Amino acid sequence: MKNTIIIIITAFVFCDVIAYAQITKPVLSERNLRVVNRDIAISAKNGKTVIHLNGKPNDGVAWINNLNFSTGTIELDIKGKNVVQQSFVGIAFHGSNDTMYDVIYFRPFNFQSTDTLRRKHAVQYVSLPKYDWSFLREAYPGRYENNLQHLPDPDQWIHATIKVGKNKIEVFVNKDNKPSLVVKPLSDMVSGKIGFWVGNTSDGDFANLAITQQR
Repeated sequence: MKNTIIIIITAFVFCDVIAYAQITKPVLSERNLRVVNRDIAISAKNGKTVIHLNGKPNDGVAWINNLNFSTGTIELDIKGKNVVQQSFVGIAFHGSNDTMYDVIYFRPFNFQSTDTLRRKHAVQYVSLPKYDWSFLREAYPGRYENNLQHLPDPDQWIHATIKVGKNKIEVFVNKDNKPSLVVKPLSDMVSGKIGFWVGNTSDGDFANLAITQQR
């Protein structure tokens, strides 16, 4: 009887580990992306398949077709530029439509700013449309944005690891051991679409997306 119980427990744990370790690396092509308020270009650069979204007024997003994300880990490479107020680049998730979703994004022009306050605005969490950056900064200063653990070159690629749980979101940059941002989700959205995101007037480059779904 004891052996039977041990076997059942071991099988349960083993299956749980396998379920969590399912990694998705989407094949990214114009056919596999639905772009909102941007034009897209796909190219191969230094061994990467690079998704480029151009700059236009207002936010833009490239949703990945037939991909739903709830909780787990999102990893990708992101490249913005060192131009003040013209580089907001990140990833949208839990999207229910083209205006309602959560975003983790970066302001590269603040990465190495000599202004310590601006450096604290390097990485941001928002939940649109209700909780945008301006509302959060006024109502909860410093809670939903932060500086990075280290100061990467604002004109170069960064690697972002975003761990999304039911009660906590953590953001790591360039394999840092400590998160640069830890927040509690603000919306009731627990699953939905995922896509590459750029803010007002911004363009951006994205590559090497990998998603680990937690079941």
